[in-house]
Amino acid sequence: MRTAAETRKRSSKIPDYRVVVGLGSCGIAAGGHKVMAALKDEIKKSKLNVALAETGCVGMCYREVLLDVYDKAGNLFTYGNMTPERLPRLVEEHLAGHQPVKDWLVRAHNQALPDDSFYAKQKRIVLRNCGVFNPESIQDYMDHQGYQALVKALKTMTPEQVIKEVLDSGLRGRGGAGFPTGRKWQFARDSRNDKKYVICNGDEGDPGAFMDRSVLEGDPHNVMEGMLIAAYAIGADEGYLYVRAEYPLAVQRLKLAITEAKKKGLLGKNIMGTGFNFEMKIKEGAGAFVCGEETALMASIEGKRGMPKLRPPFPAVSGLWGKPTNINNVETYANVSWIILNGGAAFAALGTEKSKGSKVFALAGQIVRGGLVEVPMGITVWEIIYEVGGGIKGGRQFKAVQMGGPSGGCIPAALADTVIDYDSVTQTGAIMGSGGMVVMDDTTCMVDIARFFLDFTQKESCGKCTFCRVGTKRMLEILDRITKGQGVEGDIELLLELADKIKVSSLCGLGQTAPNPVLTTIKYFRDEYEAHIKQKKCPAHSCKELLTYEIIAEKCVGCTACARVCPSSCIAGAVKKPHVIDQAKCVKCGSCVVKCKFDAIRVS
Repeated sequence: MRTAAETRKRSSKIPDYRVVVGLGSCGIAAGGHKVMAALKDEIKKSKLNVALAETGCVGMCYREVLLDVYDKAGNLFTYGNMTPERLPRLVEEHLAGHQPVKDWLVRAHNQALPDDSFYAKQKRIVLRNCGVFNPESIQDYMDHQGYQALVKALKTMTPEQVIKEVLDSGLRGRGGAGFPTGRKWQFARDSRNDKKYVICNGDEGDPGAFMDRSVLEGDPHNVMEGMLIAAYAIGADEGYLYVRAEYPLAVQRLKLAITEAKKKGLLGKNIMGTGFNFEMKIKEGAGAFVCGEETALMASIEGKRGMPKLRPPFPAVSGLWGKPTNINNVETYANVSWIILNGGAAFAALGTEKSKGSKVFALAGQIVRGGLVEVPMGITVWEIIYEVGGGIKGGRQFKAVQMGGPSGGCIPAALADTVIDYDSVTQTGAIMGSGGMVVMDDTTCMVDIARFFLDFTQKESCGKCTFCRVGTKRMLEILDRITKGQGVEGDIELLLELADKIKVSSLCGLGQTAPNPVLTTIKYFRDEYEAHIKQKKCPAHSCKELLTYEIIAEKCVGCTACARVCPSSCIAGAVKKPHVIDQAKCVKCGSCVVKCKFDAIRVS
């Protein structure tokens, strides 16, 4: 029995508070390392009994730097927009005085706060551990049921039972195509060979997407555990994590996770005495968007140029180095351990009839709460943007949302009640994709958005297919002309004709989907194309070459502020007299509009 002295000594070691700083890429970019360093100094100076730790992204990127304070009872208080300058007050009032600083709280035990609605409609399966514990500690992961699913699979289930559980869950590949994961695993299982591979596709390249990065940074062991279970199910003994080199923090934490897993006997030979062997390696991609396509990805791992191949044979039959290979993306593997622990039926209970479970989305663009969310399938676009995402910045009008990245399309505000599932999203002309959602307001030019995404895919084309290589170039030239006021009658029809030929003549998904942003913007915003071509006007006042800047004489007070910032010296006028813009010299930079305090400059 413990003595009173021992009890006092033991209790003195328990920290009064545990403080956790968000150090995912978003937190670090917002100044997380500076906050952590300053916090260490403040705690040291105050001689408080406080434990410090770090974690990954919890999803509230719009509130970074985030700082969590846990009391002895485990109650959570989250502070947002933290800076080193705020820390002295936090330490004095909360950590020393035991009174939370209400002004800065974004989440709090037994308190209702405006940011609570960010989580209200989320269902966190993939993200359940992100922002909860230290991603660089395997022990923290194991303390949160980590690797228990692997134990269950290896010691109580046959490979066939594992595959059946995944089939029963209805999990579809979260990389974009939405192919049933269990069926994919079954194909690889049925392929007879002495060597098989498992690959995790972490080559996230869509503009505005950061789902894979955040999951790999915040919960690397969960992805690895999903890969281990897949390897056991299909009979593989080697795997690759293909991660783009632009994600250095994710690569760093994966390397550490692999080292720790090996030390625990969770990777290597005879794992947990079950006779199951599995080795895992990291392959850093060089940033080619086309390497997100599975055959190009495998070529890259083999040391070849990343170029797609004609299928069949499919990877499940002949993949990496000609051996049966299973490829899923980060989010797909991150669902697996939860499914094995909780059962396929529990996962299938979420979502819609044909789209089960939850889906992770990266919210970016003109949205109040930019960040990472995980919502049940079946939720609507409107609910994600307005109830989870907090609506449009500045209270402006919602215009459209781009889903599926360069391979996807634009869903207009008129279709905001579209249900988030694979079939409903596809019917709009967009695709679910890997989960990027770029939100646009009424200042966005849809012709220019189509040009932006086509410019991306045109540059990222591997060049193997003529229609993808040359066709996208011709489409981009037309869009460039239209946004510069040089469009002509018949351009829209020519874009549609080229889009059709590129879609049916390209070998891989990059070319087959490249025209989607153009097709959906023409479908829903054809009037904007016609305004650019016929009237030489941009309704959104976004295309620079189509804008005219004029000074309204009745409002101009002659303060000269606009003339002083004009880079082309095209504004003239006497002090306290209305000024005039020389249209021939105006470079349409917009500096004058930003500087004018009297709303005296008209943009048309």
